[in-house]
Amino acid sequence: MEIDHGALITDAAEAAGIDINVPCGGQGRCGRCAVVVENGNARRRSTMRLSAADLEAGYALACQTVVEGDLEVFVPPQEEITRHLTTEKTAAKVSVPFDYDWRAHQTVLKYFVEVEPPSISDNTDDLARLERELAKCCDIRGLYAPLPMLRTLAQMLRRADWRVTAVIDRGGECPRLIDVLPGDQTTNLFGAAVDIGTTTVTVYLVDLLSGEVIETAADYNGQLKRGEDVISRIVYASKGNGLVELQTLVAETINKLIQRTTMRRKIDPKQIYKMAIVGNSTMIHILLGLPPEQIRLTPYITTVNHPPQALAQELNLNIHPLAPIDCLPGVASFMGADITAGVLSSGTHASDTVTLFLDIGTNGEMVMGTREWLVSCACSAGPAFEGAGVYAGMRATTGAIEEVWINAKTYEPTIRVIGGGKPRGLCGSGLISLIAEMFITGVTDKAGSVNLSLPTQRVRQGEHGAEYVIAWANETETGKDIVITKPDIDNLLRAKAAIYAGYVMLAQSVGMTMNDVEQMLIGGSFGQYLNIEKAIEMGLLPDLPWDRFKFLGNTAARGAYMALLRRDAREEIAEIAKKMTYIELAADNAFTEQFMAALFLPHTDMTQFPSVEKVLEGQEAQ
Repeated sequence: MEIDHGALITDAAEAAGIDINVPCGGQGRCGRCAVVVENGNARRRSTMRLSAADLEAGYALACQTVVEGDLEVFVPPQEEITRHLTTEKTAAKVSVPFDYDWRAHQTVLKYFVEVEPPSISDNTDDLARLERELAKCCDIRGLYAPLPMLRTLAQMLRRADWRVTAVIDRGGECPRLIDVLPGDQTTNLFGAAVDIGTTTVTVYLVDLLSGEVIETAADYNGQLKRGEDVISRIVYASKGNGLVELQTLVAETINKLIQRTTMRRKIDPKQIYKMAIVGNSTMIHILLGLPPEQIRLTPYITTVNHPPQALAQELNLNIHPLAPIDCLPGVASFMGADITAGVLSSGTHASDTVTLFLDIGTNGEMVMGTREWLVSCACSAGPAFEGAGVYAGMRATTGAIEEVWINAKTYEPTIRVIGGGKPRGLCGSGLISLIAEMFITGVTDKAGSVNLSLPTQRVRQGEHGAEYVIAWANETETGKDIVITKPDIDNLLRAKAAIYAGYVMLAQSVGMTMNDVEQMLIGGSFGQYLNIEKAIEMGLLPDLPWDRFKFLGNTAARGAYMALLRRDAREEIAEIAKKMTYIELAADNAFTEQFMAALFLPHTDMTQFPSVEKVLEGQEAQ
């Protein structure tokens, strides 16, 4: 095949129909798009994450290597995600969160009517004839019928012998006709609640008559191969056809999950007449095809925080084409609908208790308050806690080390691996556990520097600086040592420092300290695997009594589900978004000071972590 001189290898691969993952969005940061240049002319613009041995073997970063002539390139097998998501198992336990009467609470409804056929003496048009019957028996007036409905209306009325079920959306200014079905089909009505996470997409298939979640499905967001964090996605969206590609990838992910849930119930996806969607501001922008560039640029402005309703056909979603798609409201550039929905479902906004609600992902998004007030902020933690940007990091899939214990006398590690086989790398929970253990046992100091004087071969000077070996090559699936390096530790410390500084800034903004927090609610799938003790020891979570922490699972999806069922819940989310005061940390010098203070294990001020201080004293006594 032919490609223009100066194009990137990723461009050439795309033109050839070969998919190369670029988890950092093509910025050359992650090193996971490495290919082997076997022959020809290429120029490496960056060699980040490549060792001298890699370069000698011909490795190059596909997203940073320019084609300057005829080229032969070997593309290694791409990373596959094989773990069955816990999200899909736990979601099935969702129960109706409140009293629900579909007649009173639902905005999309079905009405069976028997329409008077036309005659020579009554030549009223078909639509007016339907409107007349709906007004008479169902008190529906001012019906709007979109052109696609008008194109099939005459045929449907006559084929059904004038006995039809009208599907109507009553959530707008005027009733809107979504579908006309033959006969009485009022015994079923389906909707879907969707959470578009940066990493994972979750779908709840909902019976809108009973209010029950009847099926759930979850899968990794198809956009992952084009960027593992929101900044990488924004960067990718700004290049060429990137925005269209990312929109297509997330729509395909949703459609795959819709297909999976409806097949289990033997339902036609076109029977889904309503969808509520949550996600961070970037995910919602990309779904709607809105350029997200301004979200990452000062002064960090979204195109819209309260998106208008769209139709399924406008977003390439394979449900009924005229079904309303309700993307729930967010607050600001990095405080999206996933958090407003999470605040609703967690009850943070309705509590008399001082609550800190947290959702840790590629961003650390947090809300503090009571029923009287809410303040919020977001900090860019990056994808480190999801395994990206770490030398041996990986997602929480089969082969990932998810927990580590280190013997304080021998410095030998004990590991637990997802799937139980040989390890391939470290996922987020494993990294948190490892960093905490290394600090508590003296493998690192407060600054995260590895102590190379310890009497063990586990610590050594590597190509990327001092490192600790978690697993030797003969113990791993890859045949390579699994290590954590000083740059990896620094990356993780920056991520945890950003999150902790965010907590402190929220508390200070209302004249409080972390000790004033009476309960800490943690949403998101990441929280389900979090070890509280280890997270406190590394300074990721505040040093509070353990009984103040509660893990709530996917609060965003649950909030979308609540909004799908009841119009008053949907209105409540909008009120939460309006009520929430958003603090832009990037504009506050005090945040930088707090961030710098938290760049140590667990913190420069040990009085903020008394329980960790006791553990260290116990280690010294031994």
